[in-house]
Formats: sequence, C-alpha cells, structure tokens
Amino acid sequence: MKQPVAVESTSTLIDQKIKELADWRGKTLAKVRSIIHAADPEIVEEWKWAKANSPGTPVFSHGGIVCTGETYKNVVKMTFAKGAALQDPSGLFNSSLDGNVRRAIDIHEGDKINEAALKDLIRAAVALNLKGKTKPDPKPKPKLKPRRASGKKAG
Repeated sequence: MKQPVAVESTSTLIDQKIKELADWRGKTLAKVRSIIHAADPEIVEEWKWAKANSPGTPVFSHGGIVCTGETYKNVVKMTFAKGAALQDPSGLFNSSLDGNVRRAIDIHEGDKINEAALKDLIRAAVALNLKGKTKPDPKPKPKLKPRRASGKKAG
C-alpha cells in the first residue's frame, strides 16, 4: 500500500520558488517577503491558484488577502486585494491603477524598495481587512417569540 505524500508547507513552496528563480527576482521576492513579515508578524503565507498551466502564487493574508507576490520575466508584482481603498501617500502603486478594487506595485530589476512606505501600506491593508471583523453586530437580531401551537381549540 502506498504511503500518502506529505503536503509541503506553504513556506517551503515559497522558499523553493525563490531558490528556483535564482536571479534578481528571487532576491526581490525574498526581500518583499521579509518586509511583509516585519510589517505584520501575524501575516499568514498561503499558496493559491495552482492549476495545470500555473504553479500557483504566494499569497500573504491577515483577516483576508493582503497581497500576492507574483513573479514574471521582467517584474515582481505585489497585488493588493483591496488596494484601491488604501491611501498611498508615497505613490508605491504603479500598476493596475484603473481597477475598482485591486492595485499593484511592479518592482523591476534595480528598483529600490521604499521599505518604510511599503510597511505602512501593508499595515493599512491589514487594518482594512480587520475593520469591522471584531466589532459586535450593530443590529442585534430580534428575539424569537414562542410559537403557539396551531390548531383549533377543542370545544
């Protein structure tokens, strides 16, 4: 009887992705990953959207998706799930600017990452995800009245 194959942890998958890239993209993804964890130590790493023609994407979540860490031939892309709702005073968002919900940061070879601004953006994304999740329901549910037994009175 075959033994079930152990599922690799998401962190291991991301480690492998960084190692496989073996160029500036791997170093950039590793740097971005460390900035994300420095900004919010409670970030959870996930691996999503794997299919036959795509190995999947590293996803960083806390109370919902914060951002992804996609790699392409000429860019490392951080897509923020709710980026359009975030303040970006440092102007980090430089891609997907026309979208109604998402915004992205394309990092090209040789680009310097503004770590402080990126940490602020990550913290703001987490805060937006958590907003309202810990608040009590503002509209309490009405208490149900006991039901009367339906039927006609015996007479």
